[in-house]
Amino acid sequence: MASPPAQVYSDRYEIVRQIARGGMAEVYLARDQLLDRPVALKVLFPELSIDRSFVERFRREAQSAANLSHPNVVSVYDWGEENETYYIVMEFVDGRALSALIRSEGPLLADRAAAIGADVAAALAFAHRNGVVHRDVKPGNVLIDDNEHVKVTDFGIARAANSQENLTQTGAVMGTATYFSPEQAQGLSVDARSDVYSLGVVLYEMVTGQPPFAGDNPVSIAYKHVREEPVAPRMRNPAIPGGFEAVVLKAMAKDPADRYASADELRADLLRYRQGQTVSAPARVAPPLPPPVDPATTVLRSSDGGAVPAGATQMYRGPVAVEERSARRGGAYVALLVFMLAALAVLLFLLGRTLGIFGGDTTPAQVTVPSVTTELVEDATRTLEELGLRVDVDFEDNDAQANVVFDQDPEADQRVDKDSLVKLRVSNGPQPVEVPNVVNQDEEDAITILEQAGLAVADTVQEPSDTLPAGRVIAQSERAGAEVPKNTSVTLTVSSGLAKVTVPDVAGKDASAASDDIVNANLKVATVSEPSASVEKGKVIRTSPAAGLPVDRDSRVQIFVSTGAEATRVPSVIGRRFDDAAAALEALGFQTRIEPVVVSSEADDGRVLEQSPAIGSEQPKGTTIILRVGRRSGSSSTTSPASSTSSSTSPSTSSTTTTTSP
Repeated sequence: MASPPAQVYSDRYEIVRQIARGGMAEVYLARDQLLDRPVALKVLFPELSIDRSFVERFRREAQSAANLSHPNVVSVYDWGEENETYYIVMEFVDGRALSALIRSEGPLLADRAAAIGADVAAALAFAHRNGVVHRDVKPGNVLIDDNEHVKVTDFGIARAANSQENLTQTGAVMGTATYFSPEQAQGLSVDARSDVYSLGVVLYEMVTGQPPFAGDNPVSIAYKHVREEPVAPRMRNPAIPGGFEAVVLKAMAKDPADRYASADELRADLLRYRQGQTVSAPARVAPPLPPPVDPATTVLRSSDGGAVPAGATQMYRGPVAVEERSARRGGAYVALLVFMLAALAVLLFLLGRTLGIFGGDTTPAQVTVPSVTTELVEDATRTLEELGLRVDVDFEDNDAQANVVFDQDPEADQRVDKDSLVKLRVSNGPQPVEVPNVVNQDEEDAITILEQAGLAVADTVQEPSDTLPAGRVIAQSERAGAEVPKNTSVTLTVSSGLAKVTVPDVAGKDASAASDDIVNANLKVATVSEPSASVEKGKVIRTSPAAGLPVDRDSRVQIFVSTGAEATRVPSVIGRRFDDAAAALEALGFQTRIEPVVVSSEADDGRVLEQSPAIGSEQPKGTTIILRVGRRSGSSSTTSPASSTSSSTSPSTSSTTTTTSP
């Protein structure tokens, strides 16, 4: 048996197979027949298409995501309506979700988690700069292809921060409870720092294999986000480095003011961690693990204050408990006595040195070396000489400020004889560094090159480019080859791809006028003819991509031009009984009108003698075909009609025939 034909949306997107199902829509792998490429087709559930709020949220996903052109954001190509439901056409990522990666591999190494997290933070930072807060950052919305390239998807509940339309009712909560920020869980207004918190939860789950909070229902999980502190990651996985744990816990701070101020800051700390540098997040001291306990020697407190072995019953009260308690007290008395004797010996020794019994008068006077690092060399020298110490200064190139001590020998707090030599290492000041050329580099590679050269990336600015693909550096604020102080900030201008233009609304216009409008919008035109019973011939029915969507400059836009109602060739029904002829024509979508013609021959009685319009002519569906039918004088209306009309609403419905006798 042949398989049913594949479903095609808008005569362009052919369904291949289902790849995911969410709370609002199903996602299919489809083939774009026009551009011959795989795409992801997200189709809203039909039952939700009648809900205006869901449709509006779905439409907002297309508009929000279509404006985000970034290497780590899934691109949106098109959207529209088909079969009384709505769909979005997106970039297809051939890989798997981060959630599936964690399920299959368990906890990830911190370095790999930091790399993935940095890419997610880059995508979020770009969205935040464009006024969009994701609101549903979770492993299921992070896609990773076979080359470990990370893409963030599903801005379905994102809302433009500067939008005047509020898509949520007061107190309404959007997102996934496991990854809620505390303010999101309370239904409060959120900003970019809410996405930072959610990404912190994702980082936590990547290295521990489980989210920080779990519960029987979303409400209990949301409560924990608001009220409870998470278990430190290293308590669940001791292999996690302290620097990575500090980044995670800062991102998950309950108070937004205590988190990273932006996704860019979080990304910078993750990159610092990957490069072996000190992160800006404050170090967290993990609580010590409880010492191992041998169950065989564990003791419990008895009712009279004694000790009972773990698991024992009340039969161990009395003599056993008293014996153990007495033994412990005896040991404590011995330890106290030893300590007191040692203290007495120390006091006697110090007294003897003071009296000269132990040669105290020949021992050189000693001083404690103070800490002089971070001080100016003049101040440090004066401090040491006042204590009777000699100073030797060695100037070296160092990142510290010029003339500042950055190391000393002996170290601070050591006891040395007076007149001892203290060596000071003093900075000449940071040496200038040469600015590398990072134009035409990928943004992430450019940042790494600059940081390795001793420079900092202050900001990145997105700008369209006709020559460089999205994610490549167009320009840098510091000239390549110039020498600048170390840690100088460099601003990068990064390509956002081809300039975006908005598809004009040309529905209902003549094809030529519509083509002019599209060409004037710096787009190319492709015309497709399509029959339409509702749009006048020669007028535009719709465009693909749809009107109002931002697309690349010089990209191609299809305009669908009406050819009018679908035409059908008129068949010959001459010689057939009038009722059979009418049924045959109506099955093709025509209407019929019967006109009687008086005949003398019995053979012509009730048969079609003539028809109009002409046989073989192309006529639109719904056209009335006039049938001239023979009627013998004096015959009944059941065999030869006097006059009749018939109508048909569709080719599949039966006709209604009315016959009257003159």
